[in-house]
Amino acid sequence: MLGGEILSIKQNEIISVLKNEIENYDIKTTINETGAIIQIGDGIATIYGLENAMYGELVEFETGVNGIVQNLEMNTIGVVLLGSDYGLKEGSKVIRTQKRAGIPVSKALLGRVVDALGKPIDGKGQIEVDDYFPIENEAPSVVARKSVNVPLQTGILAIDSMFPIGRGQRELIIGDRQTGKTSIAVDTILNQKEEDVICIYVAIGQKASTVAKIVSTLTKFGAMDYSIVVSASASDLAPLQYIAPYSGTAMAEYFMKQGKDVLIVYDDLSKHAVAYRAMSLLLKRLPGREAYPGDVFYLHSRLLERSCRLNEENGGGSITALPIIETLAGDVSAYIPTNVISITDGQIFLESELFFAGIRPAVNVGLSVSRVGGDAQTKAMKKAAGSLRIDLAQFREMEIFTQFSSELDKSTKDLLDHGSRLIELLKQPLSKPLPLHEQIILLVAANNKLMNDVPVKEIKNFRNDLIHYFENNYKNIIEEIKTKKVLSVELTNQIIEATKEFKSR
Repeated sequence: MLGGEILSIKQNEIISVLKNEIENYDIKTTINETGAIIQIGDGIATIYGLENAMYGELVEFETGVNGIVQNLEMNTIGVVLLGSDYGLKEGSKVIRTQKRAGIPVSKALLGRVVDALGKPIDGKGQIEVDDYFPIENEAPSVVARKSVNVPLQTGILAIDSMFPIGRGQRELIIGDRQTGKTSIAVDTILNQKEEDVICIYVAIGQKASTVAKIVSTLTKFGAMDYSIVVSASASDLAPLQYIAPYSGTAMAEYFMKQGKDVLIVYDDLSKHAVAYRAMSLLLKRLPGREAYPGDVFYLHSRLLERSCRLNEENGGGSITALPIIETLAGDVSAYIPTNVISITDGQIFLESELFFAGIRPAVNVGLSVSRVGGDAQTKAMKKAAGSLRIDLAQFREMEIFTQFSSELDKSTKDLLDHGSRLIELLKQPLSKPLPLHEQIILLVAANNKLMNDVPVKEIKNFRNDLIHYFENNYKNIIEEIKTKKVLSVELTNQIIEATKEFKSR
C-alpha cells in the first residue's frame, strides 16, 4: 500500500513538471542567411551565398570578427574585414546582420580616445551607449540647411582676420609635411574652451606617438573635456583607416541632432585616400589616375557634404569641418588636393619657405581663401581687419621688386616698414590662441600705423605689453568688444588714444 502511494506522488510530480514545461515552452526560431568564404587574404574575403546582402552592410564571420560589404558581384560579394583573419579559411561560415555598419554614440564619448569602431583605447573603461548611428549617412538636404553666418573663432590672428571660418563651413588646411597643419587644427580646438563647441579630432594613418602627443596637449590645456579623439593609426588595417572619418562624422551628427555646434578635424585625408586605394586594389577594382579608383572624388564629397549648418526646424546644430591635405613639394594641382579643394569652401595654404623663414603660421596670403568671407566675421573683426590682406599683398610684391635696388623713395620705404611689422604681428606661438578683444586691439593699432616706429625685433614684446596695459587700465574697452562685438568710431578712437598713451610711457 505504501509503495503505491509513493508511486502516485512521483507520477503527480512528473505530470505537474511536464504541464509547467508545456505552458512555458516558447518556440524561438531565427532564420540567418548564411554564406561561405571562397577566398580570403590581405583583409579581403570573397563570399558566396549571401545573395541579398547590401552595400555597406555589416556581416559577421564565425570567429566573431565583423566585415563590411564593399563589392556586389554576379554570384559573390567582396567584404573588407574589420579585424584579424586569424582562424578564417575557405569554407568558413558568414552570416548577415541586416544592419548598416555603424558605431555606438553617447555623451560619454567626450574626453575619450576611441578607435574607428568607437571602442575605447585609452584604458579608462567601457563607454555607456545611448544610440547607434550608421557611419555612412545621407547629407542633409538643401532645404534643411541654413547659410553660414556665425563665426568660429580659431584664435589665430592671421586666419580670423583674413580667412574667417564660420560654423557649418568646410575649410581645407593644405601644405607640405612639417608646415604646421596639425598645429592650426589643435590651436582651433583649444580656442573653443569658452565657445560651447564640441570638438572631434580624427587621426588617420598617424603614428601612435603623434596621437598621444596631441591628446597630451589637449589634456594639458583642459580641451579634452569637450573633445573626442578618434584614432586609426598607421599600424591599423586599411579598412579601419577608411571608416575612421565616417565614424567621427557619425559622432558629430549625434551631437548636431541635439542642436550643438561641432568642430571636426580630419588629419589627414591624403592618408585616407591612400588607405581606400589599397582597399580598392585588393578588391580588384579598376585603377584610374595615380592608381586611385574612379570613385575617389565621391569618397570625400559624401564625407564633407555632411558638414553644414542646420536651420531651426532641424535643430539648428552645425558641423564645421577642417580637412587636412598633405602636398608633395607644394604641388596643389595633384589629384587628391584638387578634388578636395573643389569640395571645400576655401583653403588655408601653408608654405614651407615661409615656415623655414620663421613666419608661423606659414599662411600664404595669395593662395589662401575663404569662400564664406566676411559673412562669418563679427562686425568688429570685419572693420578692424580692414585692408590687412591688401597691405600684405602689396608688401610681398614690393619686397620682390626692391630686393636689388639700393635707393628707395619715402612711400616705398613706408610700405615696406608697415608690411614687415604686420608680418611680425601675425607670428603666433603654439597653443596660444588669441581671444577676439586682443585681436581687435592689435589690428586697430597696426592698421593705424601705431607700430611703424617700433623696431621689428621689439614687436613681440610691444604686443604683449600693450595687451597687459589694456587689461590693467582699460577693462571697459575690453568688455565693450566682448559684449557688443562692434567697432564704433568712438571705440576705435579710444583704442588709438590708449595705444598712444601706452607708447608715451
